[in-house]
Amino acid sequence: MEKVVQKEYVVNRRLSVKKVVVMASMIVLVLLIVASSVGVYVVQKSLPITNGSVTLSGISEPVTVYRDDTGVPHIEASNIRDLYFTQGYITAQDRLFQMDLSRRLASGRLSEVVGEATIDSDRFFRTLGLRRAAEASFEHYSDQAKNVLDYYAEGVNAYINQAKKKNTLPVEFLIMNYEPELWTPFDSLTIAKYMAFDLGGHWEGQAFRQYLLQKFPEEKALELFPSYPKNASTIISAIKNYPIDLKKSFANAVVPNTFNGSNNWVVSGQKTESGLPLLANDPHLGLGTPSIWYETHLRTNDLNVSGVIFAGIPGIIVGHNEKIGWGVTNVGPDVQDLYIEKRHPEDPALFKYMGEWEKANVIKEMIHVKGTESVEHTVMITRHGPIISEFAHHDDTETALALKWTALQPSTELEAVLRMNKAGDWEEFKEALTYFHTPAQNFVFASKEGKIAYRANGLIPIRKKGDGMLPVPGWTDEYEWEGYIPWEELPTIEDPVQGFIATANNRIVGEEYPYHITNTWAQPYRHERITDVLSGLGQFTIEDMQQLQFDQYNLQAEEMIPILLPRLYQTTMSQLEKEAFNMLGHWNYMDDKDSGAPLVFHLWMYEISDVLFEKQIDKEMMDLFDGRAQTVDQLIRHAHNSAPGIWMTEAGGLSIVASIAFERTVDKVSKLQGEDPEKWRWGDYHSVTFEHRLGSIEPLNLLVDSNDTPLGGSRVTVMAAGWDRGTGNVNHGAAWRTVVDLSNIHHAYNVVAPGQSGHPLSDFYNDQIDEWTTGKYHITSTIKDEYKHGDTLRLLPKE
Repeated sequence: MEKVVQKEYVVNRRLSVKKVVVMASMIVLVLLIVASSVGVYVVQKSLPITNGSVTLSGISEPVTVYRDDTGVPHIEASNIRDLYFTQGYITAQDRLFQMDLSRRLASGRLSEVVGEATIDSDRFFRTLGLRRAAEASFEHYSDQAKNVLDYYAEGVNAYINQAKKKNTLPVEFLIMNYEPELWTPFDSLTIAKYMAFDLGGHWEGQAFRQYLLQKFPEEKALELFPSYPKNASTIISAIKNYPIDLKKSFANAVVPNTFNGSNNWVVSGQKTESGLPLLANDPHLGLGTPSIWYETHLRTNDLNVSGVIFAGIPGIIVGHNEKIGWGVTNVGPDVQDLYIEKRHPEDPALFKYMGEWEKANVIKEMIHVKGTESVEHTVMITRHGPIISEFAHHDDTETALALKWTALQPSTELEAVLRMNKAGDWEEFKEALTYFHTPAQNFVFASKEGKIAYRANGLIPIRKKGDGMLPVPGWTDEYEWEGYIPWEELPTIEDPVQGFIATANNRIVGEEYPYHITNTWAQPYRHERITDVLSGLGQFTIEDMQQLQFDQYNLQAEEMIPILLPRLYQTTMSQLEKEAFNMLGHWNYMDDKDSGAPLVFHLWMYEISDVLFEKQIDKEMMDLFDGRAQTVDQLIRHAHNSAPGIWMTEAGGLSIVASIAFERTVDKVSKLQGEDPEKWRWGDYHSVTFEHRLGSIEPLNLLVDSNDTPLGGSRVTVMAAGWDRGTGNVNHGAAWRTVVDLSNIHHAYNVVAPGQSGHPLSDFYNDQIDEWTTGKYHITSTIKDEYKHGDTLRLLPKE
């Protein structure tokens, strides 16, 4: 009996414990549901108002904003003031957090809200001085452009004040525990200057080549140069006599993605089914959530323009109006020069020039840092520009590097944008371009009248001596700029006989062109593929242009596979290596997401580069290796043509290099995706997750990041898709694609990935990922009867 009671006690105790556990679990579950519900409520509360009416101070007449099926705002206003006020207000509704981080990044003020992790970034951008350049630019604008900047800022601030009052700021501000400051015209101009930075100017290449000359014998260093530099002997002598610790100087520098670029082309009516031009454009920049691009349609009495703009800037930078369309790619000219400055041994603010000591402009700033003490930062600006080699330290070395750059001078790009938006023909568009200075862009143009045209536009310096290849002596006037390529002599094409114009960051001039543009053009493969297709016979359609934008044929592989495969030592291969070898041998050169061959090829090209450089070039310097991919291509070509050079020879020759790299590649692929090559997939490695800036915070990433989507294409295909080597995550490409048939200019075929909105619970947050990853488009109409059926918001003036 005693044993039975004891057993019953144990059973009852277990049941009691089980009940406690169940009850506790239920309580936790309820708390989680409540917390989740509160969280969802907080997030939903900050969703923008897109229906109904809102009364605002700052507008004089009612404004109507229609949202179409993809969330594109179609803004109809009675006057310019109300139009740009509303553009600021509506853009802030969808993208305020992105706008705030963009101005903070470019101004060197991220640490105020992020903390110590971004101090080096803030130091770099404060030294560079994008904000200073933006503020200096303001006075160079016309009164009309200044007014537009003011109207836009007032609209942004109307939304900020409204959201603060109603406690409906985007949820990111709550998570990061701060509120945005009011917007100013300088914020818009600073973001514009950042875009000039992001599209580069090759200072990092100059620093890298200086590093090569300081570390390696001259002949060996020069082998990695794009060409032999002008005035080489005197410049190289100065570099060797006045060395700089470049690893220390630039280890934490912010360097733009070397593959930033774009595709654009126009096809004349003689080659189109409609009989009027087709225009296509897909700019290649960083991918993330939200998109760098914001699509908008602006309409008032004398303006009807649609396209995209960077969030935080008024107007439309790429798009079309009722008469013309235009697109851009990056020229990539050498518009940055590093000057070697000699410092006074006793006064660190004095630098020698023409036998005299000149006082640098010294700016002392405080970088406020969230959660810790502020950091003092000193900027020195010589006659050439800011000393950038000391942004991360202040050791006051004997020599330093100053940066001269067109974008650090006052410029008027927004003036150009506003004039482009209203242009009705090529002459008016060309006139608008005279105000667009930096970054230099390849503009393609098409009109309803049937004209197609092109201009490489921007300020491109003419140097007394040197060619932008290396840092030059700053203590003499021998290497100063003498002006810029004359406006009337910039590369220009109108109505060519071949019936099309295409650019893809490729070489745009021949050896006969009298002015220097750059030493570093993009790899030629995208441009060659576009030209191959457009040179074909047939009457091109919208669908043909869309297919070309999504084209994944790899011309680099077509060139390199016949060179490299025969170099491999098949007799010593493992069975897995032989299967990979056969895979490449039977490949059709399509970078298809479901194929294994692209995975092997692209990782193989990485490994070839590593075999050549990893034991000799410091890892910290590799990010400065401007044109690395082009250099590796050229070393392979030279070796194949019996001129292997020093780097290839020291690595054992092309056969050894290719074989070692191939063995490594197969080993890495097998570790990534197993030892059955039939199951290898490019898209299982090369996939896109449009990452939010707060996506690194778990589990917040589940809310703000998109699902992982396999993707084809690569850096060298027309459908450009760059990736992080470590993870395979596609982080670079054409977030915006557009195709316009000038015979029906009111319809543009567009896609903005991942979507229009920056709000995680918006229907338009990531609704365009499927379109973007499968080569599909939506139609953005500028015809009212076609876009007025979605959400409608009326902005009413406050009496």
